[in-house]
Amino acid sequence: MPTRARKDVKILCSDDDFEILEILKSHFRSRGFEVADANNGEEALEQAFTFRPDAMVLDVMMPRLNGWEVARHIRERDDFDKTGIVMLTAIGPNLNALTSPLYGADAHVDKPFELEDVEAAVERVLAERAGITLSDDD
Repeated sequence: MPTRARKDVKILCSDDDFEILEILKSHFRSRGFEVADANNGEEALEQAFTFRPDAMVLDVMMPRLNGWEVARHIRERDDFDKTGIVMLTAIGPNLNALTSPLYGADAHVDKPFELEDVEAAVERVLAERAGITLSDDD
């Protein structure tokens, strides 16, 4: 399994709640990742095509396209087969656990969340989907 420095791993965070988006971006940047952001589903999809993230953190309930729709579009493309997808939602753990895999998400984290849980989910999907382990080396 290849090891990559966090600075060489790209994460796309998407949430229509500005405060949550800023918290996610700040956290992942402080941990050394390269981060892009989007505040709706259409923007998330556009950013995915240009930024080419290794992992995506998607809110489910967003305007234009919801997170599940974005995940489905990503999974329909072979060039994103190694991109990990983590869903964030407040719809409830049972519904999230049942629905997220149907749209191609690799993991889900329920809102409200702890940043450490989101980061752990991202690291897990990076390892499982892309075969990437992380190092803190520059």
